[in-house]
Amino acid sequence: MKLTLGFSPCPNDTFIFDALIHHKIDTEGLEFDVFYDEVETLNHKAMRGELDITKLSYHAFAYVANQYVLLDAGSALGFGVGPLLICKGDEHKVEADLKSENRTVRIGIPGKYTTANFLLSLAFPNATEKQEIVFSDIEQALLDDRIEVGLIIHENRFTYQNKGLKKIMDLGDYWEKQTGCAIPLGGIVANRKLPVDVQHKINRVLRRSVEFAFANPKSGLEFIRSHAQEMSEDVMYKHIDLYVNQYSVDLGAEGKKAIQLMFDKAHEKEIIPAIKENLFLTGPAV
Repeated sequence: MKLTLGFSPCPNDTFIFDALIHHKIDTEGLEFDVFYDEVETLNHKAMRGELDITKLSYHAFAYVANQYVLLDAGSALGFGVGPLLICKGDEHKVEADLKSENRTVRIGIPGKYTTANFLLSLAFPNATEKQEIVFSDIEQALLDDRIEVGLIIHENRFTYQNKGLKKIMDLGDYWEKQTGCAIPLGGIVANRKLPVDVQHKINRVLRRSVEFAFANPKSGLEFIRSHAQEMSEDVMYKHIDLYVNQYSVDLGAEGKKAIQLMFDKAHEKEIIPAIKENLFLTGPAV
């Protein structure tokens, strides 16, 4: 059975999917037609129902829960992994401006449906002048004064200081202090049109792939490097260590609690619509 699969070229995704797509594990007869896209593109593909299996932001999942179900394996949740708000000037003044109802601040975000933007909306509800920019271009947009604040994700959290940029707030830290929970960033979902037994098969195979990656961390090095642009090996593995953890093997009760809490808070603040469907994989794991 061949399924369409979308994930990002970022090291955390290529790390966990390497064994699956290169048949280093038993895929139980499943084969995959792979699409590599940055996360906001994947979010929009999910909204159009284009893929059988896809990575997406948890924020975006709120809009497609009627079409997709969340798998237990493959997620990026954690502590100390959240997006950062950065600026070029005085970070204390810019933070005050973000909180002000009388000052409009131009903010570059990596996508409307990213979890990063969801967290920004929670922390700074008055911050509404947002410009969508590819995540890898946000630092340069700040340096060029096209924006006043940048919302950065992925490997940029390791590079912004080298460019003289300053941190205003770690939005993941903000979430953790508010809730005591890990921050849900992105997950892997399967189309609800697929039979339940196939959904469970995908989940089993994906978990096997993550476990293989943990047991053989350098097995996919060339594959990871081939999609990591000019990232150094050190930064690649810092990226992996940040986003791939026990929640990537299995969400467990704590991971599911964090996701449900995020959606409850988002709905309460009218950031996302009400969700009627069960978010998580159900039925017999056959």
